[in-house]
Amino acid sequence: MNKYLGLVFALAVALSGAAYAQQHGGHAQHGGRQQQRANPPRGNGGRIPPAPEARKGQHVDREAERDQGGHVNEVPHVRNDHWYGHDAPGDPRFHLDRPFEHGHFEHFGPSYRYRVQRFDPDRHRFWLPGGFFFEIADWDWHEAADWCWTCGDDFVVYEDPDHPGWYLVYNVHTGVYVHAQYMGS
Repeated sequence: MNKYLGLVFALAVALSGAAYAQQHGGHAQHGGRQQQRANPPRGNGGRIPPAPEARKGQHVDREAERDQGGHVNEVPHVRNDHWYGHDAPGDPRFHLDRPFEHGHFEHFGPSYRYRVQRFDPDRHRFWLPGGFFFEIADWDWHEAADWCWTCGDDFVVYEDPDHPGWYLVYNVHTGVYVHAQYMGS
């Protein structure tokens, strides 16, 4: 009888662990510890991309991706870890008299995947855990307006290497990114 109960208990533990893993698939680093994530990335072939590299020259043209039919995709996005559609370093829209006016956001890069805690579409703002909030650039809002901001751990923040004071907010499900400013906590 004890063998039978032990077998049933072991089977129950194994099945509950498998069900949990299926519900909470994917991993991400957050605050130095690894956590399970509910929504595995779909953009960029299912991979979180490395940080973009700084481009050389102030007037580098915005690189657009062309498909095999010659159609141009000018939406800022990442494919095969390549960042397409990033604006030129000298673009005057990104000039800030006081870059990082509200401080530096320190937990950025591919090791940090975030769930949005609060979202204000009227002001183009969103809040991350800890009360850190960002404001999306007006000219990029059309790309982010229909994102599912409250669906789960869906965003990675990168420091923009070409525009001091700006960050790139990457949607792990669509592969699209937008520019945002850190507004503090």
